[in-house]
Amino acid sequence: MLRLLGVLVTVVCAIAAAVLTWPSFFRVDRVFPIAQIVSFRTVLAIGFALLAVLALLFALIRPLRGFALSLALVMAAAAVAGGTIVVMRGTGTSALPAKGDDSVRVLTWNTAGADIADTVAQMAVAMEADVVALPETTIETGEAVALAMRDLGHRMWAYHAEYGDDGWGALSTTLLISPDLGDYAVIESSIDGSSNTSTVPSAVAMPVDGDGPTIVAAHAVAPRQDDMGHWRNDLQWLADQCGQSNVILAGDFNATVDHFGQLGVDGGMLGRCTDSAVQSGNGAVGTWPTDLTALLGAPIDHVMTGDAWVATGSLVLTTLDDSGSDHRPLVVQLEPAG
Repeated sequence: MLRLLGVLVTVVCAIAAAVLTWPSFFRVDRVFPIAQIVSFRTVLAIGFALLAVLALLFALIRPLRGFALSLALVMAAAAVAGGTIVVMRGTGTSALPAKGDDSVRVLTWNTAGADIADTVAQMAVAMEADVVALPETTIETGEAVALAMRDLGHRMWAYHAEYGDDGWGALSTTLLISPDLGDYAVIESSIDGSSNTSTVPSAVAMPVDGDGPTIVAAHAVAPRQDDMGHWRNDLQWLADQCGQSNVILAGDFNATVDHFGQLGVDGGMLGRCTDSAVQSGNGAVGTWPTDLTALLGAPIDHVMTGDAWVATGSLVLTTLDDSGSDHRPLVVQLEPAG
């Protein structure tokens, strides 16, 4: 009876480990609480490794040896699989490639409503950003960023979408675009919310002359237990914005690439878009929260593009962790495909 119970527990643990390692295969990547657990893949892999060691210690007790060794094997396999996925997605790069004439640099930073316009401007200029997506940032702060960047010799136009004034910017998303990319306008459905993310706004900017990428400053609601439906709808809406090749999405998706199962089409991860950080070696580096070291955090801020663009480099900036935001900036360099 005890042996049968041990086999049953081992099988249940193996299934649980498989679900947490490949949640999209089991189609539970956007189900509470699995969605929250798999956001921290590095922590999960470390946890499996520690459980494997603990099981090996229990194997020293002779009556438990077979059961404990079976559990150790399951946990070790999950730890290795998780660690392999982390390494394949990329654990960090230290520099961007030289910027060419056709390069476009995209910066996204959820400022969490912090009064850090000068910090954003200085960082954006230092990174030579052409597009700056700022979730949880009011248009007043965005305009202050643009003015500060102008004073530093780097002109930008400010655009935004908002769902009202909550006093600190959670209901606002600001988007800065270099005039070098042409004239842009935020589409009406972003402004009036008739087609947008559910609870916090995204801003879809289209080139006025029809020449240039569609640029989306994205912000999906956080997957709190009561908001899971809204969160799933937001991710589907963001996937729908990736229906063409010449599109750039940047912002706080409140989701890692583990949550994009069945949302990709034609080889894309999210709609027809792929993740630039994964392409360029930073896909496992956490952008939230700043009180966890980057490799232990959740990579929920993204720059994603259609196949008209290729990511040639990226950086997750950890030097601004005490700036006032609980997110880290992500910078990506893009080149036209072909």
